[in-house]
Amino acid sequence: MSENVSVRCPVCRREHFYAAPSYPCACGAPVTPPLDRRARATAVTHRSWEDDWVTVLCARCGRTGEWPHPEVGCACGTVLRVPVAAEAVGIPTARRVEQSRRRAFQPVTIRTARDAVTAAALYLRWIGYEDIRRADQRPPNGIGLAARGLLAQVDPTVRPASLRDVECLWLTAMTESADCVYFSLAGYATEARAVADALAVPLFVLDLTGTPQPVNSRADELDATGT
Repeated sequence: MSENVSVRCPVCRREHFYAAPSYPCACGAPVTPPLDRRARATAVTHRSWEDDWVTVLCARCGRTGEWPHPEVGCACGTVLRVPVAAEAVGIPTARRVEQSRRRAFQPVTIRTARDAVTAAALYLRWIGYEDIRRADQRPPNGIGLAARGLLAQVDPTVRPASLRDVECLWLTAMTESADCVYFSLAGYATEARAVADALAVPLFVLDLTGTPQPVNSRADELDATGT
């Protein structure tokens, strides 16, 4: 378990005691981002996917993994980004993708809708997509992610994805000349699976460990070969 560090809000000056969460490495060891006690927390004024992730080395097996950057919410409404020690960061994104591309996937347990988005983004990076970001257009349901040549939809609700959900994703991807992929927590209606097969849309179900499970043959191919 990581130690508590003092984090002061730069807006209201409240002090918080924060311990970074641990994430499971593929080898089974818990990995915790090392916090920089000397640096000050900063307020999150806007988000980018690059800033929201940090690369951390597993002390047991030497693997590097990408995990959400430590953050803490203040009572004044400010979200604080907690500084991470320099040895945990600094590898360029392209190299991180190449190094971790076909290693064992390292999931993050799903407890919230944000965890589901994190799990999907981690998986997309694992199969080779770079520069994962929020999609410009918000889908009718769930949350949209985008990368070069790809549009993804993450549905963290308890309702199975419908035929309309899959068709809307496919049509939006077609207008952007991109491939598409769908991630759902609750699975898919029978009609949704049929239209996905007809349109060659990969479908995945996110289990609660955060591991995407292929639902159709296109998803099987993507999982096996990556981009």
